[in-house]
Amino acid sequence: MNTEIATAPALTVTCSRDKLAAALGVVARGLSTRSAVQVLTGILLQPEEGRLMLAATDMEVSLRASIGGDVEGDGAVVVPGRLLTDLAKLLPADKVSLSYEPADGVLHVTSGSYSSKLNVFSAEDFPRLPVVDIPLHTVDAPTLLGTIEKVARAASRDESRPVLTGILVQFEGNRLTMAATDSYRLSVKETELGESGPELDAIIPARALQELARLVAGAETIALGVQENHVVFGAGDVWLTTRRIDGQFPNYKQLLPETFEVEVTTERGPLLEVIRRAGVMAQRNAPLRLRFSEGELSVSAQTQDVGEAKESLQIDYAGEPLEIWFNPDFLRDGLEAVAGDTVQLRLINPLRPGLLSSPEESFWYLIMPIRLPD
Repeated sequence: MNTEIATAPALTVTCSRDKLAAALGVVARGLSTRSAVQVLTGILLQPEEGRLMLAATDMEVSLRASIGGDVEGDGAVVVPGRLLTDLAKLLPADKVSLSYEPADGVLHVTSGSYSSKLNVFSAEDFPRLPVVDIPLHTVDAPTLLGTIEKVARAASRDESRPVLTGILVQFEGNRLTMAATDSYRLSVKETELGESGPELDAIIPARALQELARLVAGAETIALGVQENHVVFGAGDVWLTTRRIDGQFPNYKQLLPETFEVEVTTERGPLLEVIRRAGVMAQRNAPLRLRFSEGELSVSAQTQDVGEAKESLQIDYAGEPLEIWFNPDFLRDGLEAVAGDTVQLRLINPLRPGLLSSPEESFWYLIMPIRLPD
């Protein structure tokens, strides 16, 4: 796909309103919301091989989509992204005409009895997009997206530590490994692929992979390639490119304890429901208390001026009584990510991390306990 921005002046497009609105809805998710650079709030419209290509970028993630129609001219223009996206959904007729003449300095939008003029930005100021006509590998979409879903919630949102806002993605032969951590929890998933994947060992922004999962949900395959410091994903007429994050990802293998003092295997569903109910009372950063005793797990939470809750669950436990405290949201996230009907919870002591895993998949979720003041 050619991403050179054309310099010839004019552009006229007649296309389906619904297809235009859908494509705008896709690429608008790549618009910058914080940049002072105005052109990054715009969507590039550019003819490409008889189709209209639409693109947006915030300099970290770029999104592209293309639609068919009657496309004339080889000019390009950048239009206010949110404005055109909102407008396209409200147009009265099934067909839309977009017309741009540099001398006018506006984009003409007509649909049935409606017409408007939108002020535009120069396409010459729009960032150059990474190319996507590169060698690509085909990856099973449900496998890739399922792995992203498993680990993404453990990625940090603290941009002062960029490496932790990403997901480590490694393809080794026919095995895909993803890992994410915010330093309070660690999520790792290993997935077997039907065939060998691309040569890739990169830290990819978590939000880019989560965006990919939203955009291509339902796709059967995803095209994946690497272009210098960018990673390219494609499905159908939608393309997402993202920068790799520079830095060294923590050695997650060293973070996983080799031995544990306690190992409990129980039904995941009932435990998750107990954690969810108790979590309602764990407000304002209040922790959940898990107390293990002979044949029983007691889960409780208390928030001052709100209330308290306690619930017990029968489990297969025969050791000394053990009490440990966890962040309720982190614990719930881990249980929700485990596949299958059973979950293994492994513990060392109240001050060491606990490990959630499943006997039915190669997935590990390490969670740090909360140490209460003496």
